[in-house]
Amino acid sequence: MKRALVCGAGGFIGGHLVNRLKSEGYWVRGVDLKYNEYGNGNADDFIIGDLTDPVICRQVLEGGFDEVYQLAADMGGAGYIFTGENDAAVMHNSALCNLNMLHAAQQAGVKKIFYSSSACMYPEYNQLDPENPKCSEESAYPAAPDSEYGWEKLFSERLYLTYQRNLGITVKVARFHNIFGPQGTWKGGREKAPAAICRKVIEAEDGGSIEIWGDGKQTRSFLYVDECVEGVRRLMESDFTGPVNIGSEEMISINDFAKMIIEISGKNISINNIPGPQGVRGRNSDNALIQEKLGWSPSQSLKEGITKTYKWIAEQATKENEVAELV
Repeated sequence: MKRALVCGAGGFIGGHLVNRLKSEGYWVRGVDLKYNEYGNGNADDFIIGDLTDPVICRQVLEGGFDEVYQLAADMGGAGYIFTGENDAAVMHNSALCNLNMLHAAQQAGVKKIFYSSSACMYPEYNQLDPENPKCSEESAYPAAPDSEYGWEKLFSERLYLTYQRNLGITVKVARFHNIFGPQGTWKGGREKAPAAICRKVIEAEDGGSIEIWGDGKQTRSFLYVDECVEGVRRLMESDFTGPVNIGSEEMISINDFAKMIIEISGKNISINNIPGPQGVRGRNSDNALIQEKLGWSPSQSLKEGITKTYKWIAEQATKENEVAELV
């Protein structure tokens, strides 16, 4: 039986990845600062620990592992990443997680380690036109990410690749593009745009309005979490290192995305665009390389994925309201 360690297993993608590995017959240990808040992730063993501490990194590797998946990071949505107020924590905490975990894995004789980078590492100058952003893998340099989060991701990509070149550990690097789906954070300030817009629509009264940061013409693509996990597993089983995009090429403006969610809700809701952090003007995954190297790219439509996500968030909101009424 193969053994895998999932770092960040208390998080959204990590929980789904644990379940996928278990379905494939792996023995899985998860580690995070917290348990998954929605009970997602059926790890055989789960350790509460801070990977900024090198002692914890050595401890979680006890018993030996064939594969390590390093998804742990200090992160959040636009309201967390782009205000500038959390830059020191984001760079310090995420960099330490990667420095400590990669070194401990190499020292422990781990055969393969996966690192989850982000599309946020792409240069801002290639993402100024919302209708024609450039996010092909080779466009990463000259480097100019629009956030400290992106700079840390870029540094850590290079860190992992140096360990492969100099120390022999096999690494896999993927750049995630806006992953969404059920069993993820949907409130509290660290939620991503898909969950935040779903929540706003759910909370709005029929005939009311929701607020969208920026002019709403900024564009993105969003990838459903099951397809993200599929891409990760295919990369790990391949002989390709990366970095490679794991994302959707179905680009949409944020206002049109909000209109899609409003349509799913069945409500009559208007959009009020207000000033707020919004990141780059345009971003869309380029899947030419993943198609070439892995013979695969995501296929599920955005509407199909966001319909599932909206339904799940609506169920969570209903549960919270019922609890609040009892109190």
